Order: sequence, then structure tokens, then C-alpha cells
Amino acid sequence: MKIMMASSEAAPFAKTGGLADTVSSLSLALANLGHEVKIVIPRYYNIDREPLEQLEGPLGVGTGGGEEWCAVYKTSLPGSPGKNTIEIFFVDHEKFFGRDGIYGTPAEPDFLDNPRRFSFFCRSVFQLCRKLRWEPDILHAHDWPGALVPVFLKFGEKYFPGFDNTKSVLTIHNLGYQGIYSKDNYWFTSLNWDVFGAAGFEDWNMMNLLKAGICCADKLNTVSRRYAEETRTQSQGFRLDGVLRYRSEDYQGILNGIDTELWNPARDKFIPAPYSSKNMAGKAKAKEALQKEFGLSGRADVPVVGMISRLVDQKGVGELFGPGYGSAFSICRDMDLQFVILGTGENWCENEIRSLSSRLSNFKAKIAYSEELSHLIEAGSDFFLMPSRYEPSGLNQMYSMVYGTLPIVRNTGGLADTVQNYNQDSGGGTGFMFDDLNPSAIYNTVGWAVWAYYNRRDDIEGMRIRGMNQSFSWEISAKKYIAMYEAALAT
Repeated sequence: MKIMMASSEAAPFAKTGGLADTVSSLSLALANLGHEVKIVIPRYYNIDREPLEQLEGPLGVGTGGGEEWCAVYKTSLPGSPGKNTIEIFFVDHEKFFGRDGIYGTPAEPDFLDNPRRFSFFCRSVFQLCRKLRWEPDILHAHDWPGALVPVFLKFGEKYFPGFDNTKSVLTIHNLGYQGIYSKDNYWFTSLNWDVFGAAGFEDWNMMNLLKAGICCADKLNTVSRRYAEETRTQSQGFRLDGVLRYRSEDYQGILNGIDTELWNPARDKFIPAPYSSKNMAGKAKAKEALQKEFGLSGRADVPVVGMISRLVDQKGVGELFGPGYGSAFSICRDMDLQFVILGTGENWCENEIRSLSSRLSNFKAKIAYSEELSHLIEAGSDFFLMPSRYEPSGLNQMYSMVYGTLPIVRNTGGLADTVQNYNQDSGGGTGFMFDDLNPSAIYNTVGWAVWAYYNRRDDIEGMRIRGMNQSFSWEISAKKYIAMYEAALAT
């Protein structure tokens, strides 16, 4: 099967979150199963052209304003299997992508020309396939930046040679981000105005790119079974629940996997010593290194709660860090534990975390992002806190379990699909879970975990081993994607 991934991000070249990891890891898993996979993303300012190979000749892309010209570069995706090397292509257009930031900057979080930037990108996917003389069976688009790929296929491209048998799939990684912009940008798509309503762009007198993609894609999925259910409800559907209910027959949840080569305590280059479920000595060394890195006292007997997060509302940071309201201060004041956090996000939250770090000897933070520190936190912590308002899939809870770190999570989305709640009677489970998102629930569940750490150590050790022995391999998920592709081709 020939599959083209169209995405705004792909690791390790451009990344703001889990989307980039998913695109690259899924592509590798599909290639390992014998499929021919290519990836196309924009070439942003931070992607160095020097080591890339430039395709001969320019690429012309039709838009409502005429024709835009760009260059295309390529390289191989790291880790590609030799017999099915994955080529990743970079659409190089200085006006649209030669700037800092993928979607925006701290000064301008959402670029005003984003609908034009990604409309151009989605059109370029078809022109790239023509340039390569490569006819894909599946065009797999990701989130709102890629959502116009199914629209362009349905309303035009499929009637031209090369795409008449192509089907489209759209993966929703986070329904909270939809690409809603003024209708004034619609002309740039070069689609007729009668398509505006037929394709599903209309959204309270605005244009909604994700909604149009949902209406036009042959098959849809999101990144966990539970999140697929939640997004069809009014409470978590972000006003698209009705559309998703209408498309229910074509919509499913497929849980993300994790890169078990990169995230593996037995051969992790970022931690002091390797370890496994049969020999946990390396985890104690990681804990010692983590405490030293964050300036905490080197106590082996105290539980360490770790957190790596974007500091935004979705992640429950209001309930945890809200000044005078959040539970983080009370957790650290009342409980014999240590708390470390790594992340960036909203200014108020960063400032409050700095304030807590200055007032509490057992709370330390780094306002940054670091791949190396992320691995150390996962390995060195005893618990990992994820109080998410909603979580489409989540990766850190899976990383945590693989590293023998017990997740403390809200009962939602992919967290609910992957974490088994602790049972005090049987000692079973792989983590600790709460239902309602409020400061008391977070406080009480962290307290429950800390109580178990001091009073039920056999249970804690059993949960660690149980978590480490679970499989979150991408191969399992990739086979489900293949089944979805086959269903799309059969329509």
C-alpha cells in the first residue's frame, strides 16, 4: 500500500507536541509491516536545508491568488527500515514558512495568515505526488493544518489522473484546535463558493478547516477509543460533536503507541544506568540523579512526583497551580514528598510555579523543555502526575509505566484506556485515577498514592512490574490503521 502522510509536524524535524511523534512513529511501524510510506511537512526556519537533498526544479502550487512557487527538499526519516526507507519531503516557501514558530510565536500565538499557509501546504501535497509520479492509495492528513487535503481530494483532485483511486483519512489529535478563521481567507483555497457549504466549512459565519476535513475525509479516527466516545458528546465535542455523531460509522479511536526503542529503560542513553523489571537498581540511580539535578535533598525514602507538561488549561494547571486555589502548594506543604516539574506555557502559570519553587523546599521546577530531562524525570520519579481536563491519547502515562513510574491521572481519554486504577483490596492496578477535575480531587489522589508508597510498598512494587510488562508497541496500532485504510479503499 502507498501512503502519504501530510502533517504540519514530524519528529525529529518539527515538533510542538505528540503529533510529531505520532506521525513519525506510525510511519515507521507501517514501513516495518511492508508498506511504502512518504511524509510531507513544511520546511520551517529551524530546519536546516544544508544536509537535505533538493528536488530538481520548482513546484508550482495553484491558489486563489494565482500560482505560488516553492522548492522541495527531502531526506530519509531516521530509523527507517532499509528495504522500506521512508522519504520525508519539505515544502520550502519562505513567505509562508521561513519564520520562527510553526503556528505562531509568543508575541503572535496564532499567525494571521495560518489559513493561507496551510491551504497552500495542503495543495502542495498533490503537486508533490505529481512531481514524483507517485500515486498514493491513501492520503493520511493530520489535524486542522492537514484537514484541507481530504477537501481538495473530494472537490477536484480525485477527478484528475493520479488520484482517481486515492482515498483520504483524517486523524484528529486534539479536537480543541480546529483552525477557525475569517471567511475572508476562503478565496485563497481556490475552491468555488458553492463548496463552502457542501464541504462543511461554515461555522458561525467563520471558516472551520477541521470541520471541513471531518465532513470530507473517507475515514476518520482519533488517538484513543475513549476520546472517540468523548468527542461525540456535547461536553467534550467542542461544538463538532454533532458532525462526529453523523460520521460515527466512519469514525473510530486507535490508541497511539510509543517508540519502544527511544523510550526503554534498558537502553536509555539519557539516564545514569539501565534497568528492567527484573533488576530495578538503575531506577534508584536515576532518582538520585534527578534529585541532584533539581536541587532536592537526596533522600531515597521519599516519593518523588514528576510532571512534564505544556502549562495550558487542557492540562489541568488551573486546578493544580491556580494562585490561592490550586492544590500544588497544599500537596507540598502537607505531604512528605518531593515534586519536580518541567514545562512551558501560559505566563501566569510559569510565574506561579517560580513562586512556589522559591517558597517550598520540596518543589522544584525548570521552565523549559528538554528531551534529556524528560527521560530523567520519567525514570527517576516514583509517580507521574497528569491532571488533564481532557487527554486525546497521552504519551507520558505510557512512558511512565514502561519506566516503572506510577501515573496519577484523571479518568479521561487515552489516560482511561491505558491506566488501571489501584485496587487496595487486591493490590492490582498500574496507577491512581480520579474522576472530577478540581483541587480537592488532585490533592486526595496524590495523598492516596503517597499513603500507598509508605504503607503498601509491596503493592507499589507489584504495580511497577505490572506497568513495565505492558506492551504499547506501535505495531499493534499500525495494524488497526491498515485495517482502516483497507476499509477506506473498499468504499
